[in-house]
Amino acid sequence: MRIVVAGGSGFLGRPLIKELRGAGHDITQLVRRPATKPEHLTWDPSAPIQLPEDTGAIINLCGAGIGHRWTDAYRKELHDSRVFPTRTLAHAAAAQKIPVMINASGVGIYGDSGDKELTEKSGAPQTDFLARVGVEWEGAAKPAREAGTRVVLLRTGFPLHKSGGSLKPQLLPFKLGIAGKLGNGRQWVPWISLEDWLRAALFVLDNDAIAGPVNMCGPKPVTNAEFTKALGEAVHRPAIFPVPKIAVRLLFGEYAEEGYRSYRAFPTVLSSNGFVFHHPSVRTALKAALSDSL
Repeated sequence: MRIVVAGGSGFLGRPLIKELRGAGHDITQLVRRPATKPEHLTWDPSAPIQLPEDTGAIINLCGAGIGHRWTDAYRKELHDSRVFPTRTLAHAAAAQKIPVMINASGVGIYGDSGDKELTEKSGAPQTDFLARVGVEWEGAAKPAREAGTRVVLLRTGFPLHKSGGSLKPQLLPFKLGIAGKLGNGRQWVPWISLEDWLRAALFVLDNDAIAGPVNMCGPKPVTNAEFTKALGEAVHRPAIFPVPKIAVRLLFGEYAEEGYRSYRAFPTVLSSNGFVFHHPSVRTALKAALSDSL
């Protein structure tokens, strides 16, 4: 079918488009610059849009990266770059009766949850900025859902691949042997291999029984201390120097807090619908992340 993809130039979007084409789908990629290719369609995420008449699904991965210092202006960008495109595409899906809309979201919607086991039925307490943005982000898809579109919300954890995401900036200090756990290391890390994230995205696209939130994370969350040990082993370097919060806060501001928040999230919807992970442990995921090319 024809799939309209927004946010297709990012860390997840580029390989996802490749996978979708490999599965036989026709792709229309929304771009903000003037279209230079037949498969491109120029849009303004804050303005109404008419999608191709034969659109069978929308996949929206729009959202500014969180790995920056959170000034007031950048907090607005984090919010607007998620909520406005989602709202625009949800209205288009409703107006054109598009069957499926798959929309990005994040485990940050759960807020810092300590040791609590998080499933898709867990509440969103809105205890911090990302949690509040997450609630509004997912809520922006409401027009599509109310019009009968099957809406899937991908609550993504930390996809692992050396080419980007949260892993790439960690590699150099780990390879230099100057990295270690964050604080006491007890916070939970909702990792997933990039390969499994891509496979899971196609899985929910093809599975009509899946709607609503889907935790896009591996089946065995680990603590930051366990993740640190596994990554050190993967790059054959010790990881023994704990990183105090104050040092990271000085470098990254409020964004530094993300590394110390705990999300013990489980992929309950994926597992209950028969999805099988190729990389069910963080060690196999890291091995794949460091050896694979996109």
